[in-house]
Amino acid sequence: MAVASQGANVLEKAIGHVESGVTEQDMSNPDRDREKYADPSGEKMKALVWNGKNSVELVETHKPKIVEDRDVILKVTGSTICGSDLHLYHGAVIQLQKGDILGHEFCGRVDSVGPAVKNLKPGDRVVASFQIACGECMYCQKKLSSQCERTNANKVENVMYGGRTAGMFGYSHFTGGFAGGQAEYARVPYGDVNLLPLPDDVPDEQGLYLSDVLSTSWNCVVDTGVKEGDVVAIWGAGPIGQMCAEMSFIRGAKRVIVIDGGAAAWRLDRVKSKTPNVETLNYTDLAKGETVTSKLQEMEHGGPDVALECAAGEYAKGIGHKLELALGLETDTSEIVNEMMTSVKSFGRCGITGVYVGFTNHFNIGALMERGIRLIGNGQAPVHLYWKDLLKMIQDGRLDTRIMLSHRINIDEMDTLYRKFDARADNIQKVFVQTRFSDPPAPGTPELTSWK
Repeated sequence: MAVASQGANVLEKAIGHVESGVTEQDMSNPDRDREKYADPSGEKMKALVWNGKNSVELVETHKPKIVEDRDVILKVTGSTICGSDLHLYHGAVIQLQKGDILGHEFCGRVDSVGPAVKNLKPGDRVVASFQIACGECMYCQKKLSSQCERTNANKVENVMYGGRTAGMFGYSHFTGGFAGGQAEYARVPYGDVNLLPLPDDVPDEQGLYLSDVLSTSWNCVVDTGVKEGDVVAIWGAGPIGQMCAEMSFIRGAKRVIVIDGGAAAWRLDRVKSKTPNVETLNYTDLAKGETVTSKLQEMEHGGPDVALECAAGEYAKGIGHKLELALGLETDTSEIVNEMMTSVKSFGRCGITGVYVGFTNHFNIGALMERGIRLIGNGQAPVHLYWKDLLKMIQDGRLDTRIMLSHRINIDEMDTLYRKFDARADNIQKVFVQTRFSDPPAPGTPELTSWK
């Protein structure tokens, strides 16, 4: 995959970007061109950068400056790590470059605004959408912000997918090459549309997660059509799977079964402790001859109505897929998707929210066709479509993000966090990462953990 990634970088440089991009691309670290991207004050900041496969490092780099009229510079007061960040860490997402600043979920206080930004001012508390939308194109007018036509000029993605996603913070040059928010400062292009003000009654430890995990979970549940009386099975008990379980009940699901295992099996107990009416299935405890499909169909006649994929395509279980991934014969395993399709009732619905980046082998297209399975790619969640409603749900007490929050750390230990999160160690579920600009922990949230 590393060779493919570097090859894609060379190809993109050779063929050039598409012409529809309207914001500066490939500025993934201000130090790549200090004169053009770094604040003239010379102020430095801490930031977490990618150094190669399974290697990240906390470095000192320059504070970004306003480059375009609709830019906003944030003092980051909170960020986090996401399962999607591990795909970057592993090198599973192409077109990463050494020194890229990572992180797509963050909140903060406005430090400065470009001359065209009229709805924000220095000192305002805001959360950033993980995707960068222009606010004006066909998709943005429908609030489908993750598919903005104008903020990602990457031509390789266009060729692979037949179209492009929006630009995304800290998620490789495949999505525009924008510096991320696992840093003390962040530049937000089109800040007037990609930042949501946070009210005083919503602390950073709740508002931060509007950036991605809440919108992604809600989109998974809503887009796959979870409704009153459904039996829902969820693959993956990480933060997305946990919030999908909670949100499925909010949508009226009758039963929710969460599936996980291996080194992450402890997460099942955590989810159960926070949402007691969840049922769990540990695939590593299955008896000889049992499968996830047979067990689910034993638990519910005909299987669940809905299956939600909240894991990802890079985690192979069988030796065949492990070998094909290692040899570059596929980029994603089809194992979980096949389990979902064979587990649900005929005409059941399967939604894919875990990250899949390219191509897979041994896909059970027969089950899809013969049993009328609805396979839905949930896509990168359109944050702008949901985040105001989700904010109101937090304010009303219908949604409590603290159920997934397990740790608080300082940005100084971000590199250690990547290693521990990747190993599923220390019962790390969802983390709040503080900076020198952060407020003290809000009531009911974790105190600071240090591994030093």
